[in-house]
Amino acid sequence: MTLYSIKFIFIILVSSNLLTCKGHVNSDSKQAKIKSLQIGKVVSEIDNQIWVIYEDTKGDFWFGSNGNGIYHFDGKDLKQITTNDGLIDNAVRGIQEDDQGLIYIETPEGVCKFDGLKFTILEVIKSPKNEWKLESSDLWFNCNGHANHVYRFDGENLYELELPKIEFEKTFGISENDITYSPYTVFGIDKDKSGNLWLGTVLAGAFRFDGDSFLWIGEKELSRLEDGREPGVRSILEDMNGHIWLSNFKSKYKIKPNTNEYERLSAVDIAEEIAKNKMLYFNSGLTDQNGDLWMISYEGGVWKYDGHTLTNLEINNGKENILLICIYQDDTGVIWLGTNNDGVYKQNGTSFEKFKVNI
Repeated sequence: MTLYSIKFIFIILVSSNLLTCKGHVNSDSKQAKIKSLQIGKVVSEIDNQIWVIYEDTKGDFWFGSNGNGIYHFDGKDLKQITTNDGLIDNAVRGIQEDDQGLIYIETPEGVCKFDGLKFTILEVIKSPKNEWKLESSDLWFNCNGHANHVYRFDGENLYELELPKIEFEKTFGISENDITYSPYTVFGIDKDKSGNLWLGTVLAGAFRFDGDSFLWIGEKELSRLEDGREPGVRSILEDMNGHIWLSNFKSKYKIKPNTNEYERLSAVDIAEEIAKNKMLYFNSGLTDQNGDLWMISYEGGVWKYDGHTLTNLEINNGKENILLICIYQDDTGVIWLGTNNDGVYKQNGTSFEKFKVNI
């Protein structure tokens, strides 16, 4: 996989902040401390609103819901974990794992660490002089898209940081006085294969941080569109050729070597019959183990791009279209989908079927 997922939050056009999830990165060097889950109650079904999917280094799955806590599946038992068990909030926005196998749960109320027995809330520390650093072991959070704040966890402390200000009104023709929220609100946080940090925003484009300086991509297509819609940069992908895709099928970006400059390129030549009535922006995506791009839109189904052809697969249950929130690839290469109205779907060959736990 060429783009390692950390996490990212996005805003669906008809909803509030949501989370997307992507491919899993396995690390043989991790020594999982969580031997078995000691809390939670055994249940038979996963919630209908699943916004986060994560597979830990033991092969256990964690499904984060929008209001009913976490569902943990070890291949045998399905357990629900909520605030009754010490979870900071039942609306889950992100799940990560550190090098020691500890699990970090992100919610609108903050971030907590889980060691298999108890949760510990991470205290936020405002970074002195807004000091940005980038280490390979860092965990990054956006705390449900709060203003223009980003949070870096170095293994001991959770530091609050702010993105650099840009010539916003001059670039996009939008007055910040006419916006009721911060245009720097962070949707996506991802790393490319070189370890650079990418941050996508609601209206201020995208930023790359290489550990020393920022590269800003401030294209109009990454801000408010002419029809008034605000797709934002929700998902950031790197393809097999090293091009960066920022939430849409129309453009990709080539970063010029050894510079803080970029080039905008055409991404996909989309046929009119495919583009008709489709919003050509994706809210979650991943690069699979073969180098193909997989992208989803809220009501537009699953899109796959193999480097030559863009294909679309609609997901439905025979009654209604499935509202897609996140996409994820596990260690075996199987792709999973989290939805806002019908739980979890799992890849079965060339199609997807509803995932059910056999108790």
